[in-house]
Amino acid sequence: MSLIEQLTDYINAAFSGLWVQTFEPDEAEKELVEHGRQSGWTVAVWDIARGLRLPTGAGVAAPEVADPISLLRGLPALAPALSSSAGVDSGTALILLPNFHRFLNSVEIVQVLAEQLTVGKQHRTFIVVLSPVVQIPLELEKRFVVIDHALPTRDQLGTIAREILSDAPDSLPTGSGWQALLDAASGLTREEAEGAFALSLARHNALRPDAVWELKAQSLRKQNLLTLHRGHENFASLGGMSALKAFCQRALQPGRSVKARGALLLSPPGCGKSAFCRSLGNEVGRPVLTLDIGSLMGGLVGDTERNVRQALKVADAMSPCILYVDELEKGLAGVGGAGDSGVSTRLFGTLLTWLSDHDSDVFFIGTANDISRLPPEFTRAERLDALFFLDLPGTAERQAIWQLYRCQYDIPANQPIPMDTDWTGAEIKSCCRLSALLEIPLTEAATNVVPVAQTAAESLARLRQWASGRCLSADRPGLYTHQAVPDSPRRKVRRDSLN
Repeated sequence: MSLIEQLTDYINAAFSGLWVQTFEPDEAEKELVEHGRQSGWTVAVWDIARGLRLPTGAGVAAPEVADPISLLRGLPALAPALSSSAGVDSGTALILLPNFHRFLNSVEIVQVLAEQLTVGKQHRTFIVVLSPVVQIPLELEKRFVVIDHALPTRDQLGTIAREILSDAPDSLPTGSGWQALLDAASGLTREEAEGAFALSLARHNALRPDAVWELKAQSLRKQNLLTLHRGHENFASLGGMSALKAFCQRALQPGRSVKARGALLLSPPGCGKSAFCRSLGNEVGRPVLTLDIGSLMGGLVGDTERNVRQALKVADAMSPCILYVDELEKGLAGVGGAGDSGVSTRLFGTLLTWLSDHDSDVFFIGTANDISRLPPEFTRAERLDALFFLDLPGTAERQAIWQLYRCQYDIPANQPIPMDTDWTGAEIKSCCRLSALLEIPLTEAATNVVPVAQTAAESLARLRQWASGRCLSADRPGLYTHQAVPDSPRRKVRRDSLN
């Protein structure tokens, strides 16, 4: 439901305390004032900078109110006076208080506000707080209902773009260009979208998605919750993983009625999980949002839970997109413990609920190196579509990876390849980079590379054993199966010879 629909229902039900969570108090104020004018309500606005204003009473001067205490104490007498001076006799008065949460540290203001909320139910005087955060004192928690002012929809973003180009409507992009522009602007506030469109006009004299993506990346960086990846990688720069590539390309085809939920990638370090996630966005035409679980942790009580809800809300608003979380088992290491007062457990619960219930077109991809440290609830059916295991690349995959990095680092084709049994893609890249950096042959650079198959042989064996028969193979269709290497044969002793 929209902000106006929710607010109308609560006002009809005489909820005298309304808390609108919004990052655009000016825009929310415009919507409420316009709706109040159409509904015949009296709408007054007070803030510390401009005092009391009466937007719905054209040409009517509002009385001077210098401080919030005077405003709240005079509210029962103020509302009828404003209604009569504005020529409105509906009996409904709204007092909008932008950023009023800054005053709620005062005991006197909290007490007076509590009394006026009780009186407001009979006098139909409604107090509406407009704030970017919900910081309701304990004494007032049961007296306020919280309404979310949602980010603009694609239709609203389109209206903003048309208003920007109202003097040259023929310059608006059409077809796929128009859809790409709206995709780039999704998740921005109204003011941010207007600024992005203006920047594009100033820079290119046209509305282009590139300028909008640049401003969106800056906006996400300021929030410190999500990171927007806008690289140029694609599947051509990745060797192997043919089954995983085919699965994601088919699941993320545009126009599908069934929305894909996501996948979990399990593998030893260095097998290309992160590179695959970054290249998937360019391959299917979706932005890649990187969620760092560590950055969600806040220093105050409730900060972490609010941060994860806000990050997921932004991801929903930017759909269709890809939400990528790296090293899941490390970010959720505190789940079930008491060392952080249950913060990790509550964060994990919020993430699980979102994975099960979200209906936005957000494709979630998580990566993990150690499945034993990942809570088992994460892999439950209907939270993710598939669980893939990326094993060490085979001979054909390694040859393709060598070819890619030879070209990238300008290594001559006549240089022999060192022994690369059980090497990962990251180790092949490291060998080629060292060869180009130090200007030495590949065989000499290989002496500085220690394969993970040697340093973590035991954990790799356990990981393969767990994935066998449980995970889909990233290299070929079907389940991953691993044939354990038999132990070396022992001597066979004949019992009759002993006799």
